[in-house]
Amino acid sequence: MNARVKEPLILIDDQKKTFKVARNNFIDSEVLQAERDRIFGNCWLYVGHGSELNKPGDFMMREVGGRSILFAKDREGVVRAMYNTCPHRGAQVCRERSGNAKSFQCFYHGWVFGLDGKLRSQPGEEAYPEGFKDDPSSSLSVVKRMESYRDLYFICFDDDAVSLDTYLGNAKEYLDLICDQAEDGLEIVRGAQEYAINANWKLLTENSIDGYHAASTHATYMDYLKSTDGGLTSVALTGYGRDLGNGHAVIEYAAPWGRPVAQWIPMWGETGKKEIGEILARLEARHGKERAERIAYKNRNLHIFPNLIINDIMALTVRTYFPKSESEMQVNAWAAAPRGESGWARKFRLFNFLEFLGPGGFATPDDVEALEHCQRGYLNSREVRWNDISKGMSQATPAMTDEEQMRAFWKQWNARMTGMQAGA
Repeated sequence: MNARVKEPLILIDDQKKTFKVARNNFIDSEVLQAERDRIFGNCWLYVGHGSELNKPGDFMMREVGGRSILFAKDREGVVRAMYNTCPHRGAQVCRERSGNAKSFQCFYHGWVFGLDGKLRSQPGEEAYPEGFKDDPSSSLSVVKRMESYRDLYFICFDDDAVSLDTYLGNAKEYLDLICDQAEDGLEIVRGAQEYAINANWKLLTENSIDGYHAASTHATYMDYLKSTDGGLTSVALTGYGRDLGNGHAVIEYAAPWGRPVAQWIPMWGETGKKEIGEILARLEARHGKERAERIAYKNRNLHIFPNLIINDIMALTVRTYFPKSESEMQVNAWAAAPRGESGWARKFRLFNFLEFLGPGGFATPDDVEALEHCQRGYLNSREVRWNDISKGMSQATPAMTDEEQMRAFWKQWNARMTGMQAGA
């Protein structure tokens, strides 16, 4: 790495209660290369949800950690993640984004692979030695480490990494709160949002768990809520931020917007009030009153290190983002919902998803504009070398508008990048 990269990546002063992050972390190509090796090459990365593979033969092609991955279910119902590259000459075996298939055929030379990745046939088989198809190197390579939690599937390219269960640690409390809202499990709603942001990927991590920016950056949405939700005079968000360990973090808070999980608002009328009441009653029957009300009335922005965000807010969104360069990222987002929910609830859930979180909604364009301005600020003012992420360091219980959750990310990021223990 160059001289600037060798300087401290973060500066923590516990006496002064300050936390600084080097702006070079957002603009240096050698930092990005180190991230690809030490973070995306070693951490558990979200690849997909079990509901996306409902039937044998279902598959999704995903870009995960810079690798093209085939996420597929075979005829026996076994789910695998395979590298999407032919062992013959390297062409991508699958060129479709999703679908259902009996096999995968490489268009270059016609090699055919089963849903389990094994080579089934190839033109001119007689020219190959006996037993060629049985050699593991003749089949698609399978990602060795794939594990799931609550139907969320993750892969890891480090054969020696800890288990997914250990890796998720305290984040499982919040994943359970999210998943427990559904009687019959969650599902990914068909379709996806895909867009690029001309900013460093870590900026979206910060933004996604940052309650501090909501009142200013999203002022238009707050004004909109007051004009449409039945006379609300305040849209204050109240809650806390929490470091969950291993780089994971969350903000949990109360908010006035309607949530189809079980928080009614006047604009949904009496029909909606009746349905929401029934949903809440079923939640209480399954989980007890206290947990049901936490599920229904608390919002959660959950970050799973390094690049998975689950927004359990006015809609339920699963979002990943990967760096394309030090100044560009690719974002993919999916709406999630309880299986079998009513048409009424699904309608308003998807309306909320698009209204606030979609690329054309109230929030995302604001956030994209802010992040791209940050990136330009780093590139155009290199003499200003540090960001401040100190808000709330002196607080025993950091609020959601403090920056404890961002510090959680940066401490783990620094540990992975330098080989030092998180928090050192």
